[in-house]
Amino acid sequence: MFWTLPTLLTWARIVAIPLIVGIYYLPVEMAQRNLMATVLFIVVALTDWLDGWLARRLNQTSSFGAFLDPVADKFLVCAALLILLQLDRVNALVALVIIGREIAISALREWMAQIGASRSVAVHMIGKLKTGAQMVAIPFLLYDGRVFGVIDTRLWGTVAILIASVLTIWSMVYYLQKALPEIRAKAR
Repeated sequence: MFWTLPTLLTWARIVAIPLIVGIYYLPVEMAQRNLMATVLFIVVALTDWLDGWLARRLNQTSSFGAFLDPVADKFLVCAALLILLQLDRVNALVALVIIGREIAISALREWMAQIGASRSVAVHMIGKLKTGAQMVAIPFLLYDGRVFGVIDTRLWGTVAILIASVLTIWSMVYYLQKALPEIRAKAR
């Protein structure tokens, strides 16, 4: 099921990453770049929900899709954080915590799958809340302005990314605790 509609949407998310980055090299005003990157990020982020919904609805779930979907999400979030770091809109420690957690948990899940214990690190609600907070924070920080002349997106994006950071650490601790019995059993 390499070329199903849900998988193509996931691939589109990956292909869109250099486009989002490339927007910041266009010879237009920063406010226009911010708006274009924000809109593209939101559209691309919505495909994450859409591809999962379509895969279930069309009965096109696959092992490859289950592998590629979180990889695409992680690439998208990491690329956006690096852009925001370059633009001085996110703290380096926050970006490091979020990116480091993604790498660590991906490695943990890979190892747990190899030892046949992937259920112990299955996606949990804390991880979903973390992702939700990131997907709110990132477009706010990309936009970096006022919506309706009232909502300061830098302020609210910063609050949301700090919440995402706390949830990031919390979810990492949760997944490590769930994996610890299996890790101890295999270390013997």
